[in-house]
Amino acid sequence: MVEVIPSILTDSPNSLREMLDQALGVAGRVHVDIIDGVYADNRTISPETLEGLKAPLVDYHLMVNNPVDWIERCVLGQADRIVGHIEMMESQKEFIDCTHRAGSGVGLAVDLDTPVGEVESGVLCELDVVIVMSVKAGHGGQRFDSRALDKIEELDRLREDGHFKYRICDDGGIVFNNVGDVRCRGADEVNIGNRIFQGDLEKNIKDYQKAVYK
Repeated sequence: MVEVIPSILTDSPNSLREMLDQALGVAGRVHVDIIDGVYADNRTISPETLEGLKAPLVDYHLMVNNPVDWIERCVLGQADRIVGHIEMMESQKEFIDCTHRAGSGVGLAVDLDTPVGEVESGVLCELDVVIVMSVKAGHGGQRFDSRALDKIEELDRLREDGHFKYRICDDGGIVFNNVGDVRCRGADEVNIGNRIFQGDLEKNIKDYQKAVYK
């Protein structure tokens, strides 16, 4: 079954707390976007905002300059997995090694216009997750771009051929009509933003899980 992960993109600590409260006991994992105003033209809360807060397992999605510089900050914010965009890295291997040394799971993300081939083949065996953006990274509420589907399929093929264990996560523009498509191409997880928090979060997650197989 595809894991449906509530995704939080906010610059408000109060909104963050409200969404985490909704997710507790309902979602096994939450996805928190961290944007520094360099990678994209907006800013969010910092990872340290989650320090000491009750939360499910936390993924940090770093849309920032030099993601390696943010690892310790994410650890302070209770990171379970830290995912950095390859477009802003000097070294994918350095980011992965530093994240592992910090005690967190690790992933890489590719933006909408970035080919899967830009992920170095030698690091695939070390990854816990690969995020495929199906919108341009940085803003919520965008429409799903079907170019992501071929990239998911390519990552699934690489995983099978190499006997790798990373999970594939689609991020951006997921609605009931396309969640099944990403599963069919090989995605294990989907991140869903503000729309999943509207109303009953638990019911919304279940409705998306049902839609996967329609």
